[in-house]
Amino acid sequence: MLYCFNFADNINNFYALFLIMNPQKIYILGIESSCDDTSAAILCNGKVLSNVVASQKIHEQYGGVVPELASRAHQQNIVPVIDQAIKQAGITKEDLNAIAFTRGPGLMGSLLVGTSFAKSLALALDIPLIDVNHMQAHILAHFIEEEGYQQPDFPFLAMTISGGHTQIVQVNDHFDMDVIGETIDDAVGEAFDKSAKLLGLPYPGGPLVDKYAQQGNPKAFQFPKPKVGDLNFSFSGLKTAVLYFIQKKVKENPKFIEENLYDICASLQYTIIGILVDKLKKASKQTGIKRIAIGGGVSANSGIRNAMKEGEGKFGWETFIPKFEYTTDNAAMIGIVGYLKYLKGEFTDMSVVAKARIKI
Repeated sequence: MLYCFNFADNINNFYALFLIMNPQKIYILGIESSCDDTSAAILCNGKVLSNVVASQKIHEQYGGVVPELASRAHQQNIVPVIDQAIKQAGITKEDLNAIAFTRGPGLMGSLLVGTSFAKSLALALDIPLIDVNHMQAHILAHFIEEEGYQQPDFPFLAMTISGGHTQIVQVNDHFDMDVIGETIDDAVGEAFDKSAKLLGLPYPGGPLVDKYAQQGNPKAFQFPKPKVGDLNFSFSGLKTAVLYFIQKKVKENPKFIEENLYDICASLQYTIIGILVDKLKKASKQTGIKRIAIGGGVSANSGIRNAMKEGEGKFGWETFIPKFEYTTDNAAMIGIVGYLKYLKGEFTDMSVVAKARIKI
């Protein structure tokens, strides 16, 4: 086969062409430290060989993530987590072809730990360094090679839902993405957790709301859906409505939460899912795109996952839902972005710095 290209083509295209003509095993170490989970993963040509996550339990007693404690825990966890990931993958650090790390967005102290370690290890091993956008990684987690999982074709709509983000993104290619809708205040994950706190549930409360909702009546109580223009979201008003509702009902009956916990959780979750689905329906209609993918920690919610699948029959969607382990913060999603960038020869240098806020 004859390959021709103009000499003016950039070095990235030349590198991609070289890899096509010289297939090899490419090992990528992914490092994720954007919030309170320290994670490391090894990928070989898009397949996950290991994906180790160390969670931080200390934040439970404070009802939320404490940034300073998170960064200190990352310092303690990062070496053993990376060591375990390499051993589970059955390789040595000398086998690595590149190191991918989360540059942002996230907590600055947490990001600094991962960024600094990635830079140091890449320098020591004399291998390329690849910076990764955390939110892009949630979307591109759909391109991890898993047996039996069909990857979405372009273009598709991705809804990223987490404790810090709620976005609708039109994905035209791996690195061609347009945010067409986002929250103007609080994220959906915060709405779940803060509402759960009002119900006396421990942090993180979102998974408990999901658990209890499965045993309750989703139409037992009505909560308002915020009216926000176009494709944007707002959840601050919903949190306030839940607060006033609980205060009123508890004043009338001190045992109201205890007697109605399942129904409250089911009604809250039903309202939130309705908000998300309504926006996706509108986005799909506006763009004409019916391929829908979800990502981010809140996409682990069973009610949301069921609603997405139901959308196939109701709205003609083709839905893509990642494995649970690839929804929450994890290094496998960082690794797949690293692999895709490696194929394009898109590396960064040692001057790269972490950024708490960074757009897709």
